[in-house]
Amino acid sequence: MKAALTSFAGSLLPMARRLFLRRIVLVSALVLLLVVGVAVILPLVSDADPGAIEISQRLHAPSLEHWAGTDELGRDVMLRIVHGARYSLLIGFITAAGAVLCGTLLGMLAGFFRRLDAPLMRVVDAMMSFPDILLGIALVSILGVSLWNVMLALVIVYTPRVARVVRATTLVLRELLFVDAARALGVRTPRILRKHILPNLMSPILVQVTFIFAYAILAEAGLSFLGVGVPPDIPTWGTMIAGSLEYADKAFWTIFCPGLAIVLTALSLQILGDGVRDMLDPKLRKAA
Repeated sequence: MKAALTSFAGSLLPMARRLFLRRIVLVSALVLLLVVGVAVILPLVSDADPGAIEISQRLHAPSLEHWAGTDELGRDVMLRIVHGARYSLLIGFITAAGAVLCGTLLGMLAGFFRRLDAPLMRVVDAMMSFPDILLGIALVSILGVSLWNVMLALVIVYTPRVARVVRATTLVLRELLFVDAARALGVRTPRILRKHILPNLMSPILVQVTFIFAYAILAEAGLSFLGVGVPPDIPTWGTMIAGSLEYADKAFWTIFCPGLAIVLTALSLQILGDGVRDMLDPKLRKAA
C-alpha cells in the first residue's frame, strides 16, 4: 500500500509540471486556491456576522472599513462574498460530483451494452434538447425552492453531458484487445467495467468535473437571479446579485463585486479544465 501511494505521488509531480507549464493555467489554479482558502479559513478565524444589519451604514461605497462597500441593509459586501463562497462552491462541487457519478454509470452502461444504448441515449438526447437554464427552472419549480433541490436539479441537468462523453469513450474501449482478452479469460462483465473500462475513463471524467463545476456556479447564479434558485436568506453569490438588483443604479458595487467573484471563479475553472484536457490529450499536448 505504501509503495502504491509513493508511486502515485511520484506520478503527480510530472503531471503538475506539465499542467502548470502554461502561465495562465498556473494563475487560474492560484485564483481557485485563493478563493477556496479564503472561503474555508476566514469564517473560522473571524467571528464577524455576515448578516449583521446596520441601517446607518447602508449603501456605503467601498472604503478601508468596507472593502467592497455595504448593501441596502448595511451588511458588509466583502464579508458576505466570503461566506457566500462556501455555498456557491458547495453547489458546484456537489453538482459536479453527482453529475459525474450518474453520468459515468449511464455512459458506461450505454456504451458497453448494445441493448441499453438506444433507450438510454434517447432519454439523454431528450434532456439535452432543452437549454440548461430552462430545464433547471422546470426542475426547481417541480422540486421546490431550496439549496438541496437546486443542487439536485443541476445534477439532473448536467448528467447527460457526462453520459454522452463517457459513452463515446466506452464505445471505443469496448472494442480494444485488452477487453477481448479479458472476456476470453472468463473475466466477468462487472470486473471488466471496474478494472479495465473505468480507469481509462478518468481523463475525460476529470475534464468534465472542472467544466461542470463552473457551469453549476453560473447556473445557480442564473436561477437565483430569476427568483427560482436558492432562498434569499442563503448568501450565495447569485442571491446577492438578485437581492441588490434594484439598487444597481445607486450602488453598483453590490452587484459588481459578487459578479466579479462568479466570473473569476468560473473562468479559472474553465481555463484549468482546458489545461487538464491539453495535458491528458497527447495530440493537444504536442500542439501546445
